[in-house]
Amino acid sequence: MAQDDIFKKIIAHSKEYGFIFQSSEIYDGLGAVYDYAQNGVELKNNIKKYWWDSMVKLNENIVGIDSAIFMHPEIWKASGHVGAFNDPLIDNKDSKKRYRADVLIEDYIGKLEEKIEKEVKKGIKKFGESFDEEQFRATNPNVLRNKTKIDEVQKRFVSALEANDLDEIRNIIIDLKINCPMSGTCNWTEVRQFNLMFDTKLGSVADDANTIYLRPETAQGIFVNYLNVQKTGRMKLPFGIAQIGKAFRNEIVARQFIFRMREFEQMEMQFFVRPGEEMEWYEKWMETRLKWHKALGFDQENYRFHKHDKLAHYANAASDIEFKFPFGFKEVEGIHSRTDFDLSQHQEHSGKKLQYFDPETNKNYVPYVVETSIGLDRMFLLTLSAAYKEEKLDNGEIRVVLRIPPALAPVKLAVLPLTKKDGMPDKAREIMNELKLDFNCQYEEKDSIGRRYRRQDAIGTPYCITVDHQTLEDNTVTLRDRDTMAQERIAIEDLYDILNNKVNIKTLLKEVL
Repeated sequence: MAQDDIFKKIIAHSKEYGFIFQSSEIYDGLGAVYDYAQNGVELKNNIKKYWWDSMVKLNENIVGIDSAIFMHPEIWKASGHVGAFNDPLIDNKDSKKRYRADVLIEDYIGKLEEKIEKEVKKGIKKFGESFDEEQFRATNPNVLRNKTKIDEVQKRFVSALEANDLDEIRNIIIDLKINCPMSGTCNWTEVRQFNLMFDTKLGSVADDANTIYLRPETAQGIFVNYLNVQKTGRMKLPFGIAQIGKAFRNEIVARQFIFRMREFEQMEMQFFVRPGEEMEWYEKWMETRLKWHKALGFDQENYRFHKHDKLAHYANAASDIEFKFPFGFKEVEGIHSRTDFDLSQHQEHSGKKLQYFDPETNKNYVPYVVETSIGLDRMFLLTLSAAYKEEKLDNGEIRVVLRIPPALAPVKLAVLPLTKKDGMPDKAREIMNELKLDFNCQYEEKDSIGRRYRRQDAIGTPYCITVDHQTLEDNTVTLRDRDTMAQERIAIEDLYDILNNKVNIKTLLKEVL
């Protein structure tokens, strides 16, 4: 099945089974804004908990805060967002569609990388166990040809970005014959910069109001509170501050469902270190964060690191953890060495000292920062994309199942009486009332047991408990596993311990330790 078709099915599945709705849908919707539905909000909260606990619970030197969305406007001048938070945009004159010029070029490079990977897969298929991938990549003519193209385009592209040469960026698009996906033509306008921040007014009278901004990132809320946290928490370097919160960007080219939205959530941790030790911590956090992702058990080949060719003005090193979505490898999380840029800028603009007194060196200095920043909505989409499966059963039926890790599943178990009579609903309710104190459960008695299993498969419920005639005789139930569809008889008194071992968030956290 084509990857575009799979992505369309995931989007349709998200609505049909209560994960994501178009915002303001009864008013024809609002572009690039979505609402998380009943199952979606549970999955989202579970992802948050997994991230938060892995940061704050597992690390004695990391604490959390929740800073305000509205912040003093001078903060965004100090951080560089007022003057430099822009996207290069280009329009196709025939389709009238607008695109990010940098994304068009990056997609072109991505297609060349896909060609290389196809050649490698051919080699693996042809030579089997004797295949030497390193030698193949270094000698295969098709691989080398595409690698040369990539290097040439990247060198030219990075040079244009560093020089902020918008004309050269357009020339690259023209020279590469990158066509508009809608019109198929290369009839492009000039490239223009567009600031992404939403602004509003603070105050009751418009004339007297100050212009303030909806925050485009959560990191600055951490930086301006760094000294407060350090002093009140008596924190010693190295230490980190974690935060989960909303951010807002006026994306003109929002696309790919919830991957790029105008209102989104970030999970960020800023780790403060001694100057000179930042690269050691940068490498450590790259390793730690990838381990966090891989603990979910999704296909390991769908993850990769992408090192930034052009560094942001605040960074001396930056890499992304990318995941292979149905629309290709895309960034999910960034790990950046931000140097002392942010704290130094806020120290200069505010006139307040943001230095740390190091009792070991007996010196004052502005700490360096290593950042890990993950998009919660992108992590949500990653989970759906990796979990969505269509399986052909022995009877020819197609089963749609979300193989969400049990600890993240929105519903942990469903309690199902086999029939609506003979006291089975009463017994099922009794079990439900006991287990719902610890697990998010669903009770369902409508339709055949097979149809109910399918509905639970479709929302990713890892376990179903079926109450039948035997239950009334010996206090045992059938426990059905979502992934294997295997069923076993379990004593009701053993249910809690068995389920807790399978669905508790601790099962994931132990993998991260």
